[in-house]
Amino acid sequence: MKQYLDRWRDRIEIHFLPKYAPETNPVERVWWHFHETITRNRRCQSLQELLDQSYDWFEHAGRHYYEMRKIFPLAA
Repeated sequence: MKQYLDRWRDRIEIHFLPKYAPETNPVERVWWHFHETITRNRRCQSLQELLDQSYDWFEHAGRHYYEMRKIFPLAA
């Protein structure tokens, strides 16, 4: 890769990004809420139960959370 970049340096501009920056990636906020609400719930007795809860979250709370983020993108 370094050789390629050296060769085409005049045609390529590299932008270094942080390894992890949730503030620059709005979907991270949705995944955080999902994780807090569903996947930290260790009470599921089966994978099917976890899937059912996940599908329900995406159907109801996830959609609402996504819509709120579109209206208030910086809301905590």
